Amino acid sequence: MRAIGYTDRGTISAETSVVEFEADRPQSGPNDLLVEVRGISVNPVDVKVRANRQPPAGQPLVLGFDAAGIVKGVGETTTRFRPGDEVFYAGDITRPGTNAELHVVDERIVGRKPSTLGFAEAAAMPLTSITAWEILFDSLGITEGQGAGESLLVIGGAGGVPSILIQLAKKLTGLTVIATASRPDTREWVERMGADHVINHRNPLDEEMRDLGIEPRYVASLNHTDMHFSAIIELIKPRGHIALIDDPPSLDISAIKFKALTFSWEFMFARSMFKTEDMDAQHRLLNRVADLLDEGTLISTVNAHLGDMGVASLRQALELQETGAAIGKTVLDGFVTA
Repeated sequence: MRAIGYTDRGTISAETSVVEFEADRPQSGPNDLLVEVRGISVNPVDVKVRANRQPPAGQPLVLGFDAAGIVKGVGETTTRFRPGDEVFYAGDITRPGTNAELHVVDERIVGRKPSTLGFAEAAAMPLTSITAWEILFDSLGITEGQGAGESLLVIGGAGGVPSILIQLAKKLTGLTVIATASRPDTREWVERMGADHVINHRNPLDEEMRDLGIEPRYVASLNHTDMHFSAIIELIKPRGHIALIDDPPSLDISAIKFKALTFSWEFMFARSMFKTEDMDAQHRLLNRVADLLDEGTLISTVNAHLGDMGVASLRQALELQETGAAIGKTVLDGFVTA
């Protein structure tokens, strides 16, 4: 089968960073689905993995952590899907990625594809939706329908995760949502996602929040946490909660003591990586997200559709992701079939 991977760490412009090759047909386990990939999206994790994981000599590593497609085969113990079902999911960081014609995935982290979205558009949603949902409801501990009178600050508001986090907070809780953006196009985007207020992360965030007159109890720091950490501690309410997803080189965690803050990292691959007892939560979560998309409560976060998957188009998508200036999600259709 056709697949696209990389054979050496390096810049995205390097020839070895995006390589098409013939891969063996993946072998399914008892809990797995064999999926014909019809759409994929790119994420910051694609950039991080390629920068840090060197493939074995002569063995390309396949990236891709979002997919939508059609079930072609099921394992002997699967119960949730059958061949012909349309699905979407975010995969498992310990297994080969989704940038291929066929992909194998544990059914416990797979949801039904939203019927109102095409495959590429659906592929934009799983990883970011899982991450945002787990930040809001698992890490921060918000209860659906609750949060009135409290505020959530979303730092780095125009990326893939914040685009859906803003929507979930506005549609499913009573929280006031403040998002950060620094350009006219990103400000317009986060307002479209539903943010109540927009502040500029190019300025000191504690001063921006002071001018706004809001002291949030919750902060989702989605990029450049090390740059904003001191300001976050200044602006957040005592006994508030900070959640982050990025990889700051160093943080003085002791600085949160005097406000008795809670601090947590979100990593959506933890459940599949460690085969947790509640791994099935992501199946249920994605089905809920599909329902919310189909009924129009949530909207697509796609901002760029670059055509069919191939070396040139995937490189273009990854180059955009590497700039750090991508808005929403960038997606591709699957390989053109003969």
